[in-house]
Amino acid sequence: MTEAFLKYFRTKEQEVKSEKKYESQCPYCSMQCKMQLIEQSIVTRKKYITIGKENPTSEGRLCIKGMNAHQHAFHKDRLKYPLLKVNGEFVRVSWETALNKIKENFTKIQAESGLNALAVYGSASITNEEAYLLGKFARVALKTKYIDYNGRLCMSAAASAASQTFGLDRGFTNSLAEIPSARCIILAGTNIAECQPTIMPYFERAKENGAYIIAIDPRETATTKIADLHLKPKPGTDAVLANGILKVIIEENYVDKDFIQERVNGFEEVREYVLSLNLEEIEEITGVPIELIRKAAVRFGKEETGMIFTARGVEQHTNGSMTVRNLLNILLSTGKIGKPGCGYGAITGQGNGQGAREHGQKADQLPGYRSIENEEHREYVASVWGINKDDLPHKGVSAYEMIEKIHEGEIQGLFLMCSNPIVSNPNAHFVKEAIKKLKFFVAVDLFVSETARLADLILPASSYLEDEGTMTNIEGRVTLREASYPCPGEVKHDWQIICEIARVLGKEKYFSFSSAEEIFSELRMASRGGNADYFGMTYERLRKEGGILWPCPAPDHGGTKRVFETSFAHSDGKAAMVVVPNIPEVPKEQLSEEFPLYLTTGRVMSHYLTGVQTRKSPALAARNVEPFMEIHPATALKFQIQDQSLVKIESRRGSVVVRSKWSETIRHDTIFVPFHWADSQNINLLVSKELDPVCKMPGFKVSVVKVSPVKDFLN
Repeated sequence: MTEAFLKYFRTKEQEVKSEKKYESQCPYCSMQCKMQLIEQSIVTRKKYITIGKENPTSEGRLCIKGMNAHQHAFHKDRLKYPLLKVNGEFVRVSWETALNKIKENFTKIQAESGLNALAVYGSASITNEEAYLLGKFARVALKTKYIDYNGRLCMSAAASAASQTFGLDRGFTNSLAEIPSARCIILAGTNIAECQPTIMPYFERAKENGAYIIAIDPRETATTKIADLHLKPKPGTDAVLANGILKVIIEENYVDKDFIQERVNGFEEVREYVLSLNLEEIEEITGVPIELIRKAAVRFGKEETGMIFTARGVEQHTNGSMTVRNLLNILLSTGKIGKPGCGYGAITGQGNGQGAREHGQKADQLPGYRSIENEEHREYVASVWGINKDDLPHKGVSAYEMIEKIHEGEIQGLFLMCSNPIVSNPNAHFVKEAIKKLKFFVAVDLFVSETARLADLILPASSYLEDEGTMTNIEGRVTLREASYPCPGEVKHDWQIICEIARVLGKEKYFSFSSAEEIFSELRMASRGGNADYFGMTYERLRKEGGILWPCPAPDHGGTKRVFETSFAHSDGKAAMVVVPNIPEVPKEQLSEEFPLYLTTGRVMSHYLTGVQTRKSPALAARNVEPFMEIHPATALKFQIQDQSLVKIESRRGSVVVRSKWSETIRHDTIFVPFHWADSQNINLLVSKELDPVCKMPGFKVSVVKVSPVKDFLN
C-alpha cells in the first residue's frame, strides 16, 4: 500500500534525483500519530510526502492535518532569527544581543519589583523535556511563583475531577485497545471524528462488536452520527443531565453494591441527593426528554462493561470540574472501572496535554504530578535540582489569573513559550490590553503570532520535524518523537533557549544540558515515586517498545495498561463520589430578551487551536478559509439571517462578524462558532472571564448572545 501511495505522488520516476526520510510525530492532537516525512529532490524543486507509521496508538493512520503538517514547518514566514522591537518595528538581532536584553530587563524588573514580578506562560504542545525544564526555569532561574500554561484552558476540568475522584489523573484509565470490548459507551461533549479522527476505528470496532453508543452534545456532528442515542442538552446543563441518569440508575437498581461497599466513599450522600430530585424538573432544565434520560441510564446500567469519555464540550464550563465528577459518579455507581472494557477517558486536546501538566508547568505542581505545597514533595524535587527546599517558590495562580495580575501591574515581565493567549483566552480584549502593559515581554514561537506581535523580543523556535523529545499521548503512553531535520537559520530548540537564558542569568549549573535525552534522564529522577512515575523509561526502551504507559516505576516494569484494578490512589484506596448540585452552569449566562441565544465554540477538522500553524498550511487553510456561525434555519429566519450571509454576534463583552451557515442539526436556541481565527473574528472576544472555582477553567462553551444581519448595523 505504501509503495502504491508513493508511486501515485511521483510525477515521473526518473525526475526524482534523491530521497531522504525523516521520522517524526504529528504536532497536533493527542493521538500523536507516528509518521515519516519523505523529501524528494526533483529537477527544479523539493517535494514532500508524509506517510503514517505503525505504532500502538494510531496503528499507522493519519488525518488531513498530519498529512499536511510539514507545510507550516517549511512556510516562508517561519521565524529564523531573533527579532527585537525597535521604535515599534521588529529588527533582526544576534542571539547574544537578544540574551543580553533578557538579562538586562529581567534583572531590572526583579530588582525593582521583586522576584514575582516575572511570569512564565507555557504550552501543552512542547515536549515533556521542555515542559519539565520550563517549570524548573521559573522556580530555579527566575525564582518566581508565577508559572502556568495554556493547557489550563483545555484539560484542567478533567484533570482536577480525576484527581479528586480517583486520586490520580491519567487521561485514560485503560489503553485504547480496550474500547472495542466495552458494551456501552458514553461520549460526552466530544467530537472525536473531527478533533481526533485517527481514534475513530476503536469506536467503530466497538460498534461492530455490538456496543451501544450514547452521545451527549447540543449539536449533531460527525461523531454523533455513530451514536445509537443522541442526547441534546441545553449548553451548560450536562451536570444536571448526569444527575438524571444517575437517579434512574439508582432507582432501577443498576448499582454495583459490592464494588461501592469495598471501593467507594460518598455513595450514600449522592444516592440520597439524586433520589430527592425530580425528573420532570431535570427535563425542563436540560431540554432532554425523560424517556431519553431513562433509556440512556438503563442501557449503561444494565451492560456488564462500559466506558465514559469526556472532552471540552462538557469540560470548558465554569462548572466543568463538577460535571466530569458527576459523570464519574455514574461510572463508580455501576462499578465500571478498573476492569477490562470498563473505565474513563478524558479526550486530551493538545498534543502533549497529558505530559505537559505532569512535570511542573501548572501553578501548583512539581514534576511527577507532585504538589508544590507538599513539604515532602518539595524536599524531594529540591534534592534532585540541587537547591534548598525553602528556596522553592510556593504556588502561583492559573493562566487567566496571571493575565489579571499583569493588568493590575503585579506581573511586569513575561516569558511566553509556544502559546497565543490573546486568541485562546476568554475576554480577549482584556487580555490584549493587559499584555500591552508589560514592561518587557519575550515570546518564543515558530511565527509572529497575534500575541507575539506585542512582544519586545521574539525568539525563533524549532518545529516538530527538528525538535526531538518525548510526548505523552491521549492514553498516557509516553512516546519518543524522533526529529532530525536541520533547523533553519538561527533557530534553536525550546530547551536550548531555556538553558541559554538561564546561563546569562547566572544559573548555568542547573541547566547544563546538551541534549533532550539528558533532560529526560533528570526528569525520570524528578518523577520517581510520584503519581506520574517515568523512572523506568529510557529513550532506548521507548524506541524499542513504541511507547510505554505510565506509571513505569522501574526499568524492568512493562508500564501500566489499566489503572485502579485493585485500589484507587487516595490514601484509603477508595474513590470519592460527590454530590453535584442540580443547577445549570452560570446564572449570569442565562437566556433573556436581550440575549436570546446560547453561543458554544469548538473545532473543525482542518484547523488546530488558534490556527497559527494550520493557517500556514495551504492545504488546510483552503478547507476552511474563514470562521462561520452554525445556526438552525428556523432560528435564522426568526432573526432575518440568510444562509451564507454576514452576521454580527454580540455578547456583553463585544462583537464579531462571521458568515452564517444554516444547519438543521443544532438546537434552536444555540449557535456554534469555531475558535481558530483571530483579530476581529476571534470568538473568544465574546466569552466571559468567569472561571471554574475548582480548576480555573473559563466557561468557553456557554455565552449568551444576540445575532443580527450585518446590514442592520452598517446602515
